Amino acid sequence: MSKIKLEYLWLDGYYPTQNLRSKTKVEEHENFKGTLEELSNWSFDGSSTKQAEGGSSDCLLVPVAIYPDPARKDGYLVMTEVMNADGTPHESNGRATIDDEDDDFWFGFEQEYFIMDTRTQLPLGFPIGGYPAPQGMYYCSVGGKNTHGRALVEEHADLCIEAGLNFEGINQEVACGQWEFQLFAKGAKKAGDEIWVARYLLQRLTESYGYYIEYHPKPLGKDMDWNGSGMHANFSNSILRNAGSKDVYEKICEAFRPVVKEHIEVYGEFNDQRLTGKHETASITDFSYGISDRGASIRIPLITVEKGWKGWLEDRRPASNGDPYKIAARIIKTVKSAKV
Repeated sequence: MSKIKLEYLWLDGYYPTQNLRSKTKVEEHENFKGTLEELSNWSFDGSSTKQAEGGSSDCLLVPVAIYPDPARKDGYLVMTEVMNADGTPHESNGRATIDDEDDDFWFGFEQEYFIMDTRTQLPLGFPIGGYPAPQGMYYCSVGGKNTHGRALVEEHADLCIEAGLNFEGINQEVACGQWEFQLFAKGAKKAGDEIWVARYLLQRLTESYGYYIEYHPKPLGKDMDWNGSGMHANFSNSILRNAGSKDVYEKICEAFRPVVKEHIEVYGEFNDQRLTGKHETASITDFSYGISDRGASIRIPLITVEKGWKGWLEDRRPASNGDPYKIAARIIKTVKSAKV
């Protein structure tokens, strides 16, 4: 028998932006294989996370995914969803709202974020009481003049890959101190699980650097001439992957037009500060789509067109602080409503 450390992760009940919580369970196992079947449910004090009242505070943590924890000896990361005491999904449980039981929907999320210095409360590269050079030279840059935080970003990438996440890339973004990582998964629930685990690994890693991660979509202020942070959602299902028809793509895009409000409601807090029609965004009040158009609400990738209208779409509206579960659930509902 040997002892293992199981880090149970869950989303709290703060609204509209939920936060990651976690706690460790140490268990004895013989020949632990790292499967869900070997895990038990757990509970937590929901009154401390805005998920229950003090008089009846127990909420359940039900494991949905497990990954090796590369930073801990004999450790595992256990993504869970929150259930009520009777086993029904808690109202804060966005994962339970995803209608994709057959994993027909594939998602690739592009998670942007700012790395903040805990001492200055400013993005890396920002001097106290002033500003660095205007944006332009930071995007995909190299060298100490324009690139800030690479050590953290590289270590995070290694951790994600070692944990078994389908981690697809990193790059510095347009603003100073702003970065992005990309994840892809076949299945909307799996895609959400992996984004949340990757966020956890990133946020935990900052504890060793004196940094913190800012997911606010416009942390430098809505009127500042700096790019905001999004979480572009690249998505497809079997219809989009095999359509071979411009008409099908346009019908699916048009299905998004009458439900703009419903999408924006789950695309992240303070997104109105980012979706202004500037800095590679569409206006929050408009809806548009176009081939290779990064100023549109939905971009039709050029490669999709070149492959004969077989591929995917990119919804560019989700904010960096959005919940990938809720974003995927809303996209799936809209795509399924299209008359194709």
